[in-house]
Amino acid sequence: MILEVFKHIYFRLPLIVRLLITILTIMIFFGTLIHFVEPNTFPTIFDGIWWAFVTGATVGFGDFVPHTTPGRVIGILLILSGGGMVTFYITAFSSSTIQHERQLSTGKIAFKGTDHSIFIGWNERTRHLVDMTMNKNAKREIVVIDNTVTSLPYNKVPVHFIHGDPTEDHTLKQANIEHAKNITISANIQQNEQQADNMTILTVVAVRGNNHSIRVVCEILSHRQIDNALRAGANTILRTNDFMSILFYHELFREKQATPFEDLSNLLNNQQFKHIAVPTNLINKTFLEATMQYTRNESILLGFIRKDTHHINPENATVLEHADILILLQKWK
Repeated sequence: MILEVFKHIYFRLPLIVRLLITILTIMIFFGTLIHFVEPNTFPTIFDGIWWAFVTGATVGFGDFVPHTTPGRVIGILLILSGGGMVTFYITAFSSSTIQHERQLSTGKIAFKGTDHSIFIGWNERTRHLVDMTMNKNAKREIVVIDNTVTSLPYNKVPVHFIHGDPTEDHTLKQANIEHAKNITISANIQQNEQQADNMTILTVVAVRGNNHSIRVVCEILSHRQIDNALRAGANTILRTNDFMSILFYHELFREKQATPFEDLSNLLNNQQFKHIAVPTNLINKTFLEATMQYTRNESILLGFIRKDTHHINPENATVLEHADILILLQKWK
C-alpha cells in the first residue's frame, strides 16, 4: 500500500524533481554503504555522501579514496549508476530550461503573479505603452495577450506573453485575470472599425465574466459603440478617432510658434491628471484662490467638473461649489 502511494506521488512529479530525488537517494545510499565498509577512511556518513557526490559527478577531488576491494567495487557501481544519473539530470535540466524559454516566448505558459497589468493586442501602441510602464513603474509585471503574433521573446520584450483569443475564458485564466489589477484593450487595427469595436466589446464581456472588480480600459473607434462598451463593463473608453481629430485640428489651425502635438506628448509623459472633490476650505472660494493654493503644492489646477460638464481654465472669479470635482495636473510619482 505504501509503495503504491509512493509510486502515485513520485510519477506525478516533474521529471527534474524525480531525477533530483533519485540522485539524492543513490548518493545517500552509496555514501552510507561506504562508511560502513571502510569506517577508517570515511569516518562519518557525511564524508561518505560527499565522496559519493564527487565520484558520481566525475569530479574526483581525491580527498577520500576507498582502499579495500569491496570499497572499490562500491565505487565502480556508483560510477556506473550515479554518474549516469548526474549526467542525465544535467542534460534534462538544460533541455527543460530551453523548452521553458521557448514556451514562454510562444505564449504557452500561464502567468502566476498577482496585481499585474494585462495588455490585449500587440502593436506599436502597446509596445510604447510597455516602455512607458517599465520606465515609470518598473516593479509592475505586465502580461500581453495576442493571437496575431506567434512569438514574443522575453529577452527583447520584458513581458509575459500569452498566445490566444482574449474573448475565451481559457486565455484570460492563463493570464491570471482573477488577480490582475487592470486591463487595457487595444483596438485591432488590422480589422475595420465595426469588427474591431465588436471584438473589443466581446473581450470586455469576457473580462467582466472572470473578474467583476478589475479596472477595464478599452479603445473604441466608432462613437456609436461607446454606450455598448460601457454596458459591457468598461470603466474608461479611449475614443482614439475623436482624440486624433482634435489633434489634427490643432495642428492645422495652430499659431505659427505653437507645437500642440509635442507639447501634449511631453505633458502626458511627465505629468498625470488627478480628479479630487473640492476640499472644504476651498468651497465658496474663487478659482484664482484655489489655483494659488495648488501652485504652492507643485500642482496645476486646470479646471473643474460641475454636473458632468468640464470647465477648463474658467474665469478667475468663478466660485467653487461643494459638488465640484477639481482637475489637477501633477508630476508622476
